[in-house]
Amino acid sequence: MKREAGLTLIEVLLAVTLVSLLSVGILYALRIGLTTMERAGDRLMWNRRVMGVDRVLRLQIGNLMAVKAACGSAEGGRGAMAPFFQGEPQTMRFVSSYSLQEAARGYPRILEFQVIPGEHGRGVRLVVNEPLYSGPLSAGALCTAPGQFVPVQTGTQSFVLADNLEHCSFSYRRELPAPEFQVWQSVWTQPRPPSAIRIDMAPLEPGAGKLQIMSVTAPVRVTRNPMEEYVN
Repeated sequence: MKREAGLTLIEVLLAVTLVSLLSVGILYALRIGLTTMERAGDRLMWNRRVMGVDRVLRLQIGNLMAVKAACGSAEGGRGAMAPFFQGEPQTMRFVSSYSLQEAARGYPRILEFQVIPGEHGRGVRLVVNEPLYSGPLSAGALCTAPGQFVPVQTGTQSFVLADNLEHCSFSYRRELPAPEFQVWQSVWTQPRPPSAIRIDMAPLEPGAGKLQIMSVTAPVRVTRNPMEEYVN
């Protein structure tokens, strides 16, 4: 009898099983690779955001402008002229030539920093408003009297600079004569701007492998008393 070559059913089943196992291994390896790539992308975006927040805060503070405000002008009066700077532990207001909306290319903006509770009551977040500064009258609408300011209003127009923070507070550096050269204060009441501003921040949930939000200390380049008149 002539013998015919072929495959048995067992051999076919073994071949199908091996191909299936090989396909599952390849798909599992692809899934791990895509997950790792996604995590690396998220970590990169987070690091870029942290570096961007640090850079923006330093530029905003470094480009502070010493200006006057006609306090009380929103009530229809002429307003009392006073330096425009609000420095408190959870609130800060000043005019800067650098903003998130237009960077250094646009008009000066009134920066209103405020620390507010985070979502679902977890931690706090740092937000900022950037209304346009058009002169002492525009700044005067935010202060009722010299040294007295209206509360910062946050809403959909506010920019979230940092979120999921354990704490966030502002402090202001004052230059003193020797032997004490400088001191940090939680409230600023001087007519001239502080020599530096520090924003103390810490993440709510520190994570390994990512840049962490840290405190920012930025010098103020213009510390002149805006109430003093220029002389030739």
